Amino acid sequence: MRRSPGLSVRLKLTLSYAGFLAVAGALLLAVVWGFLLRYVPDSSRGLLGVAPNRYLLVRTFAPAAAAAMVFLLVFGLAGGWILAGRMLAPLTRITTAARTAGNGSLSHRIRMEGRQDEFRELADAFDTMLERLESHVAEQQRFAANASHELRTPLAISQTLLDVARRDPGRDRDEILERLQAVNTRATGLTEALLLLSRSDRGNFTRESVDLSLVAEEAAETLLPLAEQREVTLDVTGAAARTSGSAELLLRMVTNLVQNAIVHNLPAGGTVTVHTEARGGASVVRVENTGHPLPPELVPTLTEPFRRGTERVRTDEHAGVGLGLAIVHSVVRAHDGTLDLVPRPAGGLLVTVRLPGMP
Repeated sequence: MRRSPGLSVRLKLTLSYAGFLAVAGALLLAVVWGFLLRYVPDSSRGLLGVAPNRYLLVRTFAPAAAAAMVFLLVFGLAGGWILAGRMLAPLTRITTAARTAGNGSLSHRIRMEGRQDEFRELADAFDTMLERLESHVAEQQRFAANASHELRTPLAISQTLLDVARRDPGRDRDEILERLQAVNTRATGLTEALLLLSRSDRGNFTRESVDLSLVAEEAAETLLPLAEQREVTLDVTGAAARTSGSAELLLRMVTNLVQNAIVHNLPAGGTVTVHTEARGGASVVRVENTGHPLPPELVPTLTEPFRRGTERVRTDEHAGVGLGLAIVHSVVRAHDGTLDLVPRPAGGLLVTVRLPGMP
């Protein structure tokens, strides 16, 4: 936004200081005139018959008063300029940091020293904003890089299969079509997951009353065939737990948790328990499964997009796209909730989602 040039804040403060000091001096001189000189008689005999009289006092007092006013004005301008510079020095540093950030450098920090005041509160708030913005931008850059990499892989495979079919017309067409369909299905799933993740990050959804116990039952019913195929026992327990949010996103959240618990489980004889309850003003969903022990350092990375630990990578049809828990984390955050992941000592994972409850 282009603006017409104007006086700087430092000059305005300087003129304000000098003007205030000059007005205070004028009022002081007026008080002296009003309460001192008016008692001096304006006659040749002066006060009590002794000189000086008012005329002589005025002639003596006026030049000194004028000199004092000039001194106050000059002193006010010089002192005001210095004081304004010292007062506005922190603001100059904040402005420099803002311009640096505006040019794309988010790593700069003000880190203003000294005791707490308004400028230092502003500087600390600005540093916090820059830190969060830098973290968010870095996360988005990693996400974009990973998404492009993940999308490039199925496209490259599709291109390779088409090239093979073009060079070798006698190759089994059904096999190529089947592989193309599998690759296309994976790319479609990845695209839909990316769109869902973007939607939940924006938070632009209509809120309604949702019972998480019904959502858990629906998710378990949908995934029951997968659990039976993998010989995993799936149980849903608990009571009603109402919250305000998007029924579609919350269903996808619970579905991702249950599917993740089924897929990353024991080869046979595993269990998955889904429990819902209302406790302490919050609606809680807990998904617990058996499985292989997880390294503690791996757990915090599971909610990052496209981050898969080596212990959790699968090579079958349920390998996923690495966005399951990332979508869960995004949906929970969009609903003002919290997500806790705790590895079980015997193996497996305990996931707890807490959302704001409703009466």
